[in-house]
Amino acid sequence: MQVNPVLKPRVATPALIVASAVTLVLALILAALAFTVTGTTWLLLIIAALSVVLIAVWGRRIHGLRRWQSETHAHWTRLEGLKEASGTTTEVTVLTVDAPQPTGSWVTISWNRFDYIQPAWIEALPEPIWPGSVLLIRPDPAQVRPGAPWPETYRISGDHVLAWAPCL
Repeated sequence: MQVNPVLKPRVATPALIVASAVTLVLALILAALAFTVTGTTWLLLIIAALSVVLIAVWGRRIHGLRRWQSETHAHWTRLEGLKEASGTTTEVTVLTVDAPQPTGSWVTISWNRFDYIQPAWIEALPEPIWPGSVLLIRPDPAQVRPGAPWPETYRISGDHVLAWAPCL
């Protein structure tokens, strides 16, 4: 199963927060009882083991978030560099991927600069297209011209896609 690289990973979930809070409270209570009541050592060891598991889960999630942030930053750095070096470009955000096919996909895009939403056909790319991706494309002058109406469906050639980055 491929993981959507556009989605920001969640670090804190309600269940993880509650489990951490309950574990902390129980650890404090059992630590106080361990000094006064004998026989609570095994309970303290169970809470310590649970704490280690929760720390590992928090650490893995924070590491995943940092990795996603660094990858996103790298994508945006590449996108900005290509934008400056490639002449006429524009950014479109993929809102939905409606019908993926072997030769391409039907998608709904939003032209970021013009705030215009329309269906589009995008040729197959080396990487899958995900909803929430921002694509840097070279607009096709045969389809989009100043003063002319927008095409009903925009066709994005695979070689016109210069880069992509997750929507921020």
